[in-house]
Amino acid sequence: MRQLLLDLIAEKPQTLANFEAGKNAELYQLLCRLAAGPAASASSERFVYLWGRAGAGKTHLLRALAVAPDARYIAAASAPDAFLYDPACRTYLVDDCEQLSADAQIAAFNLFNEVREHGALMVTGGAVPPAFLPVRDDLRTRMCWGLTYQVHELSDEEKIAALSLAAAARGLTVSPGVLPYLITHFQRDMRSLSAMLDALDRYSLETQRHITLPLLRDLLQLEEETKP
Repeated sequence: MRQLLLDLIAEKPQTLANFEAGKNAELYQLLCRLAAGPAASASSERFVYLWGRAGAGKTHLLRALAVAPDARYIAAASAPDAFLYDPACRTYLVDDCEQLSADAQIAAFNLFNEVREHGALMVTGGAVPPAFLPVRDDLRTRMCWGLTYQVHELSDEEKIAALSLAAAARGLTVSPGVLPYLITHFQRDMRSLSAMLDALDRYSLETQRHITLPLLRDLLQLEEETKP
């Protein structure tokens, strides 16, 4: 069961199209413009910082922008050479900035300067506002360049509404109580919740049972038993 869920999650690419914007409509529209390229963006901003709690969707948005051939996603644990400027790369996406090592902070500082000099684009993300990042002062100052957006997690009601629409699009009949129970007893990010909805669909077909609360509880128990 654990591998099934991991496979289902892996099958769902993180794109702007499948990001549930919720209260992040302004940010979402900005990133869509930036993804479309300089000609489509009316913004002269070259630096954007995203912050929010785990599961809000920061990594989803950064990886969604990284699908462009001239973009590069950089994880906090990436080697320093991942931060090297490349003229062929227009967009740099640095995730989990609060976790940057001392060497990575130096490399990120240099990349900020290169991006500004060459007119490229840099979108960074972290768990806290840039002024509170536990990084060197000169890097923290650069994290404050440009626009800062908090990425707001969907409310429980918004998650249920999104999952209900997804279930309807699949032609699934989900008994009342299933989705409210799911969002309080499973991982809370939408990518994992959507994968669990797919798993429920498959498990329902395999067992010839309707998608009810007892079926969900059985599936969650299987998932718990197969954890390493």
